[in-house]
Amino acid sequence: MPKNHARKNQLAAIKDAYGVKHADAIALLDHPDDDERHTMMGYLTEYLDISTYADALAFLRQEQADPRNEVLCDRCGWLMGMICPECEKGCGCEYECTGWRHEEMRAATGDYDPDDDPNACPECGAGGGGDPYGECCCYEDDDQEAAA
Repeated sequence: MPKNHARKNQLAAIKDAYGVKHADAIALLDHPDDDERHTMMGYLTEYLDISTYADALAFLRQEQADPRNEVLCDRCGWLMGMICPECEKGCGCEYECTGWRHEEMRAATGDYDPDDDPNACPECGAGGGGDPYGECCCYEDDDQEAAA
């Protein structure tokens, strides 16, 4: 019977990388879903209290059963836990909303549009882009006419 050296090497790599026992390494390697396997391996490296295959699988199933992780919108990918309470749609498809949830998600994903700076003048852009001291002179003529 030929020895399966590739599998032995994979098991050894899993045991070394994640600090799990041989039985846990076998269970991880034999897990049927590749995405779930990679997620569980991430749990093993990220969380100190998850140290076995059973712990990682239980945490994965808990995350999958959480209603906040259900997909709210198939188009933008927002989950139920991301709902914006300030806009009609409640999801990331609403680009005009300036609510805190949209700001939070733009910051998390790096999806900032320089034209959407809330501190900038809508006409010339002064005061935006991280420079709060930029002076807008768009309405100076209006001020001078009002003073005359």
